[in-house]
Amino acid sequence: MDQIGTRNPQSGIETTGLEGLASVRWNLSEAELVEIAVRRGEARLTAHGALVATTGKHTGRSPKDKFIVRDEATGPVVWWDNNAAMDPETFERLYADFKATAEGRDLFVQDLIGGADPENAIKVRVVTEYAWHSLFIRNLLIRPPLDTLESFVPDMTIIDLPSFKADPERHGSRSETVIGVDLTRNIVLIGGTSYAGEMKKSVFTALNYRLPAKGVMPMHCSANVGSKGDVAVFFGLSGTGKTTLSAEPTRTLIGDDEHGWGENGIFNFEGGCYAKTIRLSAEAEPEIFATTRRFGTVLENVVLDDRRMPDFDDGSLTENTRAAYPLHFIANASETGRDGHPQNVIMLTADAFGVLPPIARLTPAEAMYHFLSGYTAKVAGTEKGVNEPEATFSTCFGAPFMPRHPTEYGNLLRDLIARHGTHCWLVNTGWTGGAYGTGKRMPIKATRTLLNAALDGSLNGAEFRTDPNFGFQVPVAVEGVDASILDPRSTWSDKAAYDRQAAKLVSMFAKNFEKFAGHVDDEVTQAAPVLPMAAE
Repeated sequence: MDQIGTRNPQSGIETTGLEGLASVRWNLSEAELVEIAVRRGEARLTAHGALVATTGKHTGRSPKDKFIVRDEATGPVVWWDNNAAMDPETFERLYADFKATAEGRDLFVQDLIGGADPENAIKVRVVTEYAWHSLFIRNLLIRPPLDTLESFVPDMTIIDLPSFKADPERHGSRSETVIGVDLTRNIVLIGGTSYAGEMKKSVFTALNYRLPAKGVMPMHCSANVGSKGDVAVFFGLSGTGKTTLSAEPTRTLIGDDEHGWGENGIFNFEGGCYAKTIRLSAEAEPEIFATTRRFGTVLENVVLDDRRMPDFDDGSLTENTRAAYPLHFIANASETGRDGHPQNVIMLTADAFGVLPPIARLTPAEAMYHFLSGYTAKVAGTEKGVNEPEATFSTCFGAPFMPRHPTEYGNLLRDLIARHGTHCWLVNTGWTGGAYGTGKRMPIKATRTLLNAALDGSLNGAEFRTDPNFGFQVPVAVEGVDASILDPRSTWSDKAAYDRQAAKLVSMFAKNFEKFAGHVDDEVTQAAPVLPMAAE
C-alpha cells in the first residue's frame, strides 16, 4: 500500500480498521485534491477556479437513514424517540462490510479538529472515497498545526464510502443509504450517499452527545461579535436567515453554523462555512458571493453555464445548492473561533403564516419554550393541491443532530441565559400583511434595523406591549421601522382572517409541545402561547 502525503506513523490507517488498500493519501492540500478530483472526473472547475461537484439523487441529508448504536452507554442517554437505533452486532456487520468494500481502493485521509476550544475539542480522522469529499471536510473542520500531524491521535473516525450499498436485511437499514453512528467506539460509517454534509453533521452529532455532560451547551447557530465585544448567536432552521444575518460587514464572524457555549464563552465547532447559494447575489450577500470565486471553495449541485459561470438562480438540481469554504475566506472572520459570553441570543423563524411580529423580547423561560419548539414555516410546495404554509417544529433548531433529550439542551440554554444576563429575541424573517401568497416577505432592511437596535442595546429602552397570543414583549415603535409591521394584526386587511390564522398557529405550538410537558417546570409551561379567548 502506498502512503502519500503527510502520514502519521504513530497512529496510521490501522486506527480505521481498514486493510488491503491500494493507497492512502494523507492530509493533501487544496491544490492536490482539486487536481485529483478534476482528473478523476469527480468535479469540474468554474471560470474562477472553484470546484463544482454534483451529489446525484441525494442533494441533502438523509436523516431517516441515520442510526445510533444502542448499547449500555448510549441506552439510558440517547433520546430514542428522535433517533433510530442499531444494535452493536448489526453495526459490526456493517463495519466489516465497509472494510471489505474499501479493499483495493485509493482513499483519502484528513486529520482535523471539531471545536476551537482545546478543552472541549474532538480530534477527527476522516477517510473518504472521493477527493472532493476530502477537500470539503478539510474546508469545514479545523486544521491542526502542521507540526502536530505526526503525533495526531484521533478521538473519532469517519469512513465515508458513497459507493457502498447497504442491505436492509443484513444491515438493518431502511435503504441502500446508511449512516451508522457508534458513539461509544466513536466510529461513523457513511454509505450510499454522495452528499458531503453528512460528514460535518456526524461530527456535530458526536459533540452534541459529549459536551452536555461537561456542562457545555452545543448549539446549531451562527455567531458574530461587535467592535465593543458584544457577542450574538443566531439560532434558526434552513431558510430563516441564520447565515445571511450573521455575515454582517461591521461585525466579526465567529462562525456560521455550529458552536458551543461553556465556562469561557462561545467557540466555533468548525473551521469553515457551508452556505446556501440558491439565488445568491453579489449585491445582497457580497461576502458569501466572493467566496464562490475563490480557488479551494467547493460548490455543491450548482449549475454552470457554457462559460463555466455559476448560475445561482438555477435550482434544477436542487434548491439546496451550497458553497463550502474555509472561514478565512471571509475577510472579517475571527482568527480564533472563540469569544466571550453572548449578550444577545437571536432565535430566527420564517413565519409563512404571517402571524408573528418581526421581533419580540423573551424571558429565559420563554426562550426555553421557543428553543424547544424550534418553529419555522415552509411556504406552499410545488405539489399539486398544496396551497397552505406548512409548520415545521425542529426542537433545539436542529432535532436530527440531537442525541440527548431536548430538555437537557433547553435547561442548559436557560441557565446560561439567566447566569450571564443574556437578552433573548425572537425574530421573524417571514411574512407580514398576510400569509404566504397574500402578504409580503418581511423587509430585510426592517429586520436588520431591528437586529441592530437589539444588538447595540438601544431596543431595551423602547416601549413594549404584550402580544395577546404569544405573551412575549413586542416593541411599539423603533426608529427607522414602519410602526405598522410591529403589530402584525394591523397589517392584515382582514382582521378576522388574522385571528383565525393566529388561532391555528397557537394550536400547532400547543400540540407540538405536548411531548415536552412532563419534562419542563411550570414557568416554562406558562410561557406557552394562549389565545385570549381561551384564557377568558
